[in-house]
Amino acid sequence: MSVKPINVGLLGIGTVGAGTYTVLRRNEQEITRRAGRPIRITRVADKNLELAQRVTAGAVAITDDARAVVNDPEIDIVVELIGGCGIARELVLEAIGVGKHVVTANKALLAKHGNEIFALAQQKGVMVAFEAAVAGGIPIIKALREGLTANRIAWIAGIINGTTNFILSEMRDKGLPFAEVLKEAQRLGYAEADPSFDIDGVDAAHKLTIMAAIAFGIPMQFDKAYIEGIAALDAADIKYAEQLGYRIKLLGITRKAAAGIELRVHPTLIPARRLIANVEGAMNAVLVQGDAVGATLYYGKGAGAEPTASAVIADLVDVTRMHTADPEHRVPHLAFQPSAVVDTPILPMTEVETSYYLRLRVEDKPGVLADITRILADEGISIDAMIQREPGEGEEQTDIIMLTHLAREKRIDAAISKMQALPVVRRAVIRLRLEALDK
Repeated sequence: MSVKPINVGLLGIGTVGAGTYTVLRRNEQEITRRAGRPIRITRVADKNLELAQRVTAGAVAITDDARAVVNDPEIDIVVELIGGCGIARELVLEAIGVGKHVVTANKALLAKHGNEIFALAQQKGVMVAFEAAVAGGIPIIKALREGLTANRIAWIAGIINGTTNFILSEMRDKGLPFAEVLKEAQRLGYAEADPSFDIDGVDAAHKLTIMAAIAFGIPMQFDKAYIEGIAALDAADIKYAEQLGYRIKLLGITRKAAAGIELRVHPTLIPARRLIANVEGAMNAVLVQGDAVGATLYYGKGAGAEPTASAVIADLVDVTRMHTADPEHRVPHLAFQPSAVVDTPILPMTEVETSYYLRLRVEDKPGVLADITRILADEGISIDAMIQREPGEGEEQTDIIMLTHLAREKRIDAAISKMQALPVVRRAVIRLRLEALDK
């Protein structure tokens, strides 16, 4: 008896769309053996008909009208690879509305409109799968949602943007300033012509928002994330961090604290001996701490045509397997049953507790250190390590670098503003956050 194939409509045949089409064709037999029935892309929609024609070699029906694909009664699953939150949102909601399953790689869409999308999917009894939206080819959504389902997740820390990780790796290796390395990253195609989405930390925050929702059973709350990028990072701080035994990475961190959930993206010092501190170039890595399993690390390519296609196709296989299952018995979109999602507050950054790296440019004269340590003591902040750079010949200023023990951000803010008021402090105090990632 031959099994009816699952028909897929592909919206967008750019980098990831072309990769998905290619990998699905190349590994068709293997994928059919796993899914239990053939999965075929039968219609493709793209504004660029010439490109669609070239990628598919005319083997499937092509249109520039995405709605025609969404409303085609022959299509079982719609794959949205257009990106953005405009037309993509309309098409995804329309596809769900007409009872079609959706696979998407669109992290911005889910981080901003996920609550609305999942609520409608729940109502219509269809699946929305989004493994490719976080960390490209690394199956982190599946791990969080299914593999670690026995655990209370304590925290997640991820290098989830390849562009920024490449830039930081190059800055550390070559001692070059940010602006120079950014130019190189653009030349090599790692960074866009307008790189702000990556270097300002927005892309990482979209992905972190999705992981936090799955880890803690909370709605998507992208607008509450604290986001700080790497553009202001000084090569000198990368060097000082190294001397103290740390690497600086742009980390997405979400942690369940007593008063709420931390949701933050910023440059972070990590002990150099941690595996995640040694993730270089455009690679991604996500570290998850669970109460039963301890720490688990997921590493791989976070972007690119075929790594992302790998995740898109894994979703297609999942949806195909579960296609005929009673909706009540499917894995919930955000790991927790929809009725059990709780609106735990997201902590404002001022209430977050972590450790800090501080660098002060000061006049080289007696009593300076005593003034600074007194300010920290007044705010209840204790020092873990310190470097005072010897001033060079004829120099009258020097750098003091301090690492603190755990402190609340608002305490550090208060201490910094007091330090800044000292006449001996000659420049803006540099503050970076530090995570030991050990428990």
